[in-house]
Amino acid sequence: MRIALLLALPLLAQTNWPAYLGDKATAHYSPLTQINKQNVRNLKQAWSFDTGDKGEFQSNGLVIDGVLYTASPNRKVFAINAQTGQEIWQFNPANHQQGPIGRRQRGVTYWKEGPEERIFTGAGTYLYALNAKTGQPIQTFGTNGKIHLGEGVANPAPTVQINTPGVIYKDTYIVGGQTNGPGTIRAYDVRTGRLRWLFNLIPRPGEPGHETWPPEAYKTAGGASNWSGLSLDEARGIVYVPTESALPDFWGGDRPGANLFANSLVALNAETGKRLWHRQLVHHDLLDKDLPTPPVLLTVTRNGKKIDAVAQGTKNGLLFVFDRTTGHPLWDIAERPIPASQLPGEPGWPTQPVPLKPAPLTRQTYTEADASNISPTARAQTLLRIRKSGSQGAYPAPSLQERIIMPGFDGGMEWGGAAVDPDGIYYANVNEIPWIYQMIPTADPSGKPLTQGERTYKIHCAACHGFDRAGDAASGFPDIRNPKDRAQVTQIINSGIGRMPAFSALPEAQRQTLIDHLFGTEQPSNKPANPTDPPYVFGGFRRWADAEGYPAIKPPWGTLNAVDLNTGEIKWKVPLGEYPELTKRGIPPTGTENYGGPVVTKGGLIFIAASADETIRAFDKDTGKILWQAKLPFSGNATPSVYSIDGKQYVVISAGGGKSNRPSGGHIVAFALP
Repeated sequence: MRIALLLALPLLAQTNWPAYLGDKATAHYSPLTQINKQNVRNLKQAWSFDTGDKGEFQSNGLVIDGVLYTASPNRKVFAINAQTGQEIWQFNPANHQQGPIGRRQRGVTYWKEGPEERIFTGAGTYLYALNAKTGQPIQTFGTNGKIHLGEGVANPAPTVQINTPGVIYKDTYIVGGQTNGPGTIRAYDVRTGRLRWLFNLIPRPGEPGHETWPPEAYKTAGGASNWSGLSLDEARGIVYVPTESALPDFWGGDRPGANLFANSLVALNAETGKRLWHRQLVHHDLLDKDLPTPPVLLTVTRNGKKIDAVAQGTKNGLLFVFDRTTGHPLWDIAERPIPASQLPGEPGWPTQPVPLKPAPLTRQTYTEADASNISPTARAQTLLRIRKSGSQGAYPAPSLQERIIMPGFDGGMEWGGAAVDPDGIYYANVNEIPWIYQMIPTADPSGKPLTQGERTYKIHCAACHGFDRAGDAASGFPDIRNPKDRAQVTQIINSGIGRMPAFSALPEAQRQTLIDHLFGTEQPSNKPANPTDPPYVFGGFRRWADAEGYPAIKPPWGTLNAVDLNTGEIKWKVPLGEYPELTKRGIPPTGTENYGGPVVTKGGLIFIAASADETIRAFDKDTGKILWQAKLPFSGNATPSVYSIDGKQYVVISAGGGKSNRPSGGHIVAFALP
């Protein structure tokens, strides 16, 4: 029946959304014009679909010839009639593998040659190739339709998981992924799954960049992986790779040096994997300043000359723009001094790069002028704390003293990315929320020896789950104060789940003492601490909120921005999102924390959900004025897709909530003109 539905779709002309974020340039752009500034106010819900899952639904759905393909919050893959919202087929990876499947998948990848069509999706440590017409694994790909993403990378194979889909170049699937080992970019044959090439993001001896690490670091260091996605210049055969920080995120005493290719934009030959050029945008990262967005390819005009460029946003709200071929920056980049580390054994790095243009899209520090003004109480509280803790901006010195970090750990820009139009205008949503930064000793302040389980928890778990194990619901880190199922906890620690990596690299005995500690059954031990353990660990991800729970800073708290990359000037900035209860108090819209990205159309519109108020909006791309908005069942923490079937244009968004302490679900909602 489902296949019959697929075959029965109209065969008339259709306009697709064929790749993650619209195209391989990740431009978030649609050439459709049926929905425009004059009629967008008439948009109505066309259909909705409930995946049956609940969680952070971040998938940007593909639309190919009338079929929408998407990954649910629990990594099921659905094929849906994009005209009616009726299910065609679904694939559940839990029926094809053991162990955790993972969550927070941002999309799938489509490949076609002749009559053959495939959907590529990640689940746990595997990459699957599915028949696009039936959803069944293609048996000739790897083993029974799947390959292990760590095979051929190292021995033993590291845990590698895909949360953002890869990109297709000819008949090669190129992908990064999260990993507990050194990051890599891998290219696979789309038909067989055979590994064609591999690029080490933590260089081996003899590879460029190896000298920026200690000589043996490649054997023990982790991270520098690509979790935020890739972009591809298909004509030139260049793939652009943004990377995360090295691990551990907040202690670098055992990895002195700049640490290439962590926190870098790397251009690779898509045919061979050879490095063409790179730019490191954070040196020796100690603050989890991953490059959080896929780069965007666009064409700009400078001094009457067309330049093919690549633009990379950062968590600091900075925008770096380079010549796509040479890597030469379009505007000069200055190396600015930053505060020196106050922790013994952490050399830090003296400077960090800042582009001279465009101007930052977020405030770069927190001053008394930024104290909250939404109430006298909030203002008094925020003034008191800034005077006590102080702020050193985006790069506070590693210290045992609490500091305000601004921009915070979730940006600035985040994984939703940015949209560009053919005029060279760049549209990006950003957060303007302060967080708290502090390092903690791993030894007990009283001199009492820690148990091995306590120490392992402090080093590997407390940054996300907190030293009190209460977690952080706003960031999606669960409360683990009273775990119930030892077997389940063991499996998650061994294999990872969602954004949590596997800890299989830890010795078995160490993992067991950690589990004993979590369940309160650990026995005291007189064994000395492991000398390779870090002496200091991160004090945990903590947003700074006022007593009412609102961000402890003068609004705006989230904005949508338009930047002219022909000139480097910001065209406009407007709040994104609203707290109705504050509006009723006479406070203008403040913007909210936001996750997910925008889409810009030839019809002159920007469509974006992203905000914490369960609303999707359409903005005038020239002025930033809101022209339309509609409520969603849950927050749309994803990037919309825009497509047309039989001459009718649709806008569709994954609405799953789960961020910013909001309810979670798993709906897909489509809008069209009546």
